[in-house]
Amino acid sequence: MYEMRSLRTDAERDEAAALVQDRQRWLAMRGVPTPARSDIPALFRAPQVKPAGLFEDGLLLACMIPQRGPDLGWGEGPCLFLDCVHTLPGHSDDTVRLITLWASDFAARLEVPLVRAEAMVRHPLDVDPIATFLRRLTDMGWDLRGSGTGQHHERVARLELTAELRPGLSALIGCQVHEPQSAAYQRSIV
Repeated sequence: MYEMRSLRTDAERDEAAALVQDRQRWLAMRGVPTPARSDIPALFRAPQVKPAGLFEDGLLLACMIPQRGPDLGWGEGPCLFLDCVHTLPGHSDDTVRLITLWASDFAARLEVPLVRAEAMVRHPLDVDPIATFLRRLTDMGWDLRGSGTGQHHERVARLELTAELRPGLSALIGCQVHEPQSAAYQRSIV
């Protein structure tokens, strides 16, 4: 069984920071864009930030920082924003599929209509390796809303997913994620 839960202990936060570092190295070795910001692992350790992680039998498969209603400069209306999403190298496709199902359901339970996320890009959206990744995301139900400057002032692909209650999902993914804080609050403390 999978479990999405808030990362509360120092050990869980350290594990998430290590996963982020491993993922960034893995991406860089493959020529895939990585954030220019070097402080992303530190975000997962910051006590004021409320990260979440996807676990399978105690193994951290992914980590992220869910936020409610950030001002992204794109898209209109309330949303659940998945910031700083990182997956364990070698587990991306299935993990992203699980995150997609969970995020859609979680947003619906929070009564927000959309999930938004951003993916780093350095080249046009139709050029590999980002093109292949974006095609997989759209096959999973994400809508590509073009590219532009992202929340952290880097060029990103903008993604949206419709919120949808999935009553049977709890049999596959347990959820113990706190209700996300507003993104404005998190940005002011980091």
